[in-house]
Amino acid sequence: MKLNTPNRLTVARIIITPLFLAVILLKALPHRFLIAALIFSAAAITDAVDGRLARKNNQITNFGKLLDPIADKVLTTSALLAFMTMGLCNIWIVMIVLTREFAISSVRMISASNGVVIPANIWGKLKTVSQMTFTIVIMLLCEIDYIISDVLNSDILKNLPEALSIPVISNFLLWITAALTVVSGIIYIKDSKSFIDYSK
Repeated sequence: MKLNTPNRLTVARIIITPLFLAVILLKALPHRFLIAALIFSAAAITDAVDGRLARKNNQITNFGKLLDPIADKVLTTSALLAFMTMGLCNIWIVMIVLTREFAISSVRMISASNGVVIPANIWGKLKTVSQMTFTIVIMLLCEIDYIISDVLNSDILKNLPEALSIPVISNFLLWITAALTVVSGIIYIKDSKSFIDYSK
């Protein structure tokens, strides 16, 4: 199967994800958070570009409609799992996000089996944008912490109030994405009733 440019970018986003995960988890790598943020940003850019190219060049395909949200989920979920191992993401956030993603993926498969592809709604896109944006912000905060604490050997961050600590800020931002995840999922299932008879 020959892929068009938007779909190639979507596939590239999936391929980039393991590289991002390997970098952010490699504790021995200096400035790993900055490098990981750059890799993640490059993957996030493909998300913005592939959709615009598809609409501009009239290259919207069912394959792209199905694969694009999957690529987003793979990328953003990998970041959540990495954050969870570092104490930057509450396990309940991961639980909420994964439950929503499994539920919506199931709905997509059911609709696809009926010959209908349901595109992501605006709330789903807002959820994805917030996840990607907050993920980058959290990694940059971790990089700042690394530079101040390890490179400059300063204790200034240790004297900050607990409410301003990176784990607290990180969890606060990610709880916002979790809330958007729930809202977008409910709206998606509600909209899908136009295509799927859940009584059967």
